[in-house]
Amino acid sequence: MFATEPASTALTLTAAGILLLLSVLFSRASERIGIPVVLVFLLIGLLVGVQFGHDLIDFDLAFRIGTMGLALILFDGGLNTPFRQVRAQLGPASVLATLAVVGTALLVALAGWLLGLDWMVALLLGAIVSSTDAAAVFSSLRGSGVQLNRRVGATLELESGLNDPMAVILTLTLTAQLAGGEPFSLPGFLGTIAVQLAVGAAAGALIGWLGWLLLGSIRVPAAGLYPALTLAIALLAFGLPTLFMGSGFLAVYIAALMLGNRRLPYRSGILRVHDALAWLAQISMFLVLGLLAVPQALMSFGWRGLVLALFLALAARPIMVALCLLPFRYEARETAFIAWVGLRGAVPILLATYPVLAGVEDAMGLFHLVFFVVVVNALIPGATVRWAVSLLGVERGGMERPAPVLEINAIDSLPIKIISFNLHPAALVTGQPARVLPLPAGADILLIVRDRQALPVTPDTILQAGDHVHIMLRPEDTRAVELMFGLREDD
Repeated sequence: MFATEPASTALTLTAAGILLLLSVLFSRASERIGIPVVLVFLLIGLLVGVQFGHDLIDFDLAFRIGTMGLALILFDGGLNTPFRQVRAQLGPASVLATLAVVGTALLVALAGWLLGLDWMVALLLGAIVSSTDAAAVFSSLRGSGVQLNRRVGATLELESGLNDPMAVILTLTLTAQLAGGEPFSLPGFLGTIAVQLAVGAAAGALIGWLGWLLLGSIRVPAAGLYPALTLAIALLAFGLPTLFMGSGFLAVYIAALMLGNRRLPYRSGILRVHDALAWLAQISMFLVLGLLAVPQALMSFGWRGLVLALFLALAARPIMVALCLLPFRYEARETAFIAWVGLRGAVPILLATYPVLAGVEDAMGLFHLVFFVVVVNALIPGATVRWAVSLLGVERGGMERPAPVLEINAIDSLPIKIISFNLHPAALVTGQPARVLPLPAGADILLIVRDRQALPVTPDTILQAGDHVHIMLRPEDTRAVELMFGLREDD
């Protein structure tokens, strides 16, 4: 009955719609207990695979979906990362994204070898689980309702965006060694890493700069076409460097950084579309990867996977984070929190599909071992984020941010900007009427949100602590206004 079109396509789309609907509905419950919402997507995929069999998708298609999804997630992360944050924390985040990844891989490999794995297979396992997952880290933080201090939050965000390329390079290189049966060569291994990082960084910067020039020089007939252009830039930023021995994952992140920190037409619309694409990519990646796992195979690695997951969370990552952050003089509590919130997600499971595709011996066993390690590693730190924030005192002081209520979209670039402030009791303007504020020429308060109510601004309006204030001003006056109003919403 369902063997002919369009019935079979309709059945596929119906199943996909049900899976997406269930994933979104269950995400709210996961936030309440602090478990990364993306883990819910993974478990739903696992349950569906158990119920309907594992022929719904194969490893080739899963790898393609996962690769595109990861590229879109990294592009969205780059678009939303300000340069001031990159400049401040680039040093420690880069060390965590490279040396800590390599060190974690070696420590996990040692543990795997002691548990009976072949040394090269243990190295491959360590490489696969060595990087943190941006989607898992920040869905867990959002679900916990906490605001980390800027140093800790920026380091975690930048590290999780930068460390995927290193894990990908390590995994692909070691897989090629195992699949080809060639002896391991340290100089060749290091040379491959250096070439991929250099080509990826250069290509990402060039494509990001050219993309910005393109967006600023052309006019399209509809505002909705601008996100289509940035999507094309994201795909090119991943694809082209990969074809020329570069890291496409590093390139797509750097290209997004270049775009996100420059003036873009219809900026808010572009960011909103890519945020939606990133969430869709996360859901799709975890659902698809969950469909590949077989529960019986997972259980066969139960004790070994549990030991490795605990070793990763309690020893390997904390040791490497402490060593790598030592020169940067982080406080002990900050280092401890960064070490603890190193959640794993879809990226290791995606990387574990590559040995299967390459025909590595016992790759299916390695895939299920990685799956088990990721689930346990995400659950243990993920459900304790709020507790860890309270225990280690890394939450930013002040009031919780209200959701923004004012948005202006414009296709053409204007010589003005709109910024938002959440008034602190100690701000210079708190308690003052609007008429006495020494705002720069051309600057004006557009709107005040107080107790979830939008208030019109008159000369007699008194600014109060907790007000959500939207101000229009010229870009060159930003610093002067910040001195009066305090921290901006995006700081």
